[in-house]
Amino acid sequence: MIKVISVIKRKADMEVDAFQKYWLNVHADIVLQMPGIRRYVQSHTLIAGYRKGEPAADGIAELWLDDSDALHALAGTAELAAASADHATFIAPNSRRQIVTVEHVIKDGTIPDGAVKNIEFVKKKPGMPVDEFQRYWKSVHGPIGAAIAPIRRYVQSHTLVAAYRDRQAPPLDGAALTWFDDTDGMRAAARSAEYAATRADEDNFVSASLEFIITREHVIVA
Repeated sequence: MIKVISVIKRKADMEVDAFQKYWLNVHADIVLQMPGIRRYVQSHTLIAGYRKGEPAADGIAELWLDDSDALHALAGTAELAAASADHATFIAPNSRRQIVTVEHVIKDGTIPDGAVKNIEFVKKKPGMPVDEFQRYWKSVHGPIGAAIAPIRRYVQSHTLVAAYRDRQAPPLDGAALTWFDDTDGMRAAARSAEYAATRADEDNFVSASLEFIITREHVIVA
C-alpha cells in the first residue's frame, strides 16, 4: 500500500469556512470517482490555528492505493483530470505540495472520537543520505517520540525512494502524524520531558524547525 499526501493551501480570496465546506462536500465527491482509491482522508486545519495569522497549510489530503502501479494507472484518466481541474476552484495556484509515501506505524493506538491530529512536514538535513535519514527517523527518533504519553497514535509517512532518482528533490521528505485526545492533551505533551527529548533529537536528522498544522480528520473512505 502507498499513500499520496497533498498539502493544501486555499485561494487567497476564499474564506476558511467556504474552503473547508467546498473541499469536503464538493471536491471529495469528484475524487471518489477515481478508480483504485482504497482509503481517503481529509485533515482540516483547526479554526483556532488562524488566530495568529496564516498557518503553514489549510490541511492535507491522504489517498491510499494498492501500489505504484495503481497510481500510474490513474495517469491520463478522465477522473484524475476532473479532480485536477477542480483544484483551481479552491486551491491557491502553484501552492500544492504532493509526495508519494509509505507508512510506518510507530505507535499503534486507537484514534479517539473527536481527536486532534498534529501534522509536521519533514525535511531532512541537507546532505544527509535518504536511506540514513529514513533509518534514523524510524528506528532511532520514532521510539523517542512514541514515549510521549499523550500521543494516542503515531505514524511516519516516508517519501518513496524513487522520488529521489536522478538527483530529484521532492518538496518534502515525509510527514509525521500524531493524534491526541484534544488540544489540552497536546499542551500536556509539550510540557513533558519526553517531548523535550524528541525536539532535541530533531537536530540529528531534520533541517531547521518543522512546519506543522493542527487538524481534525474527515474520513471519506475508510
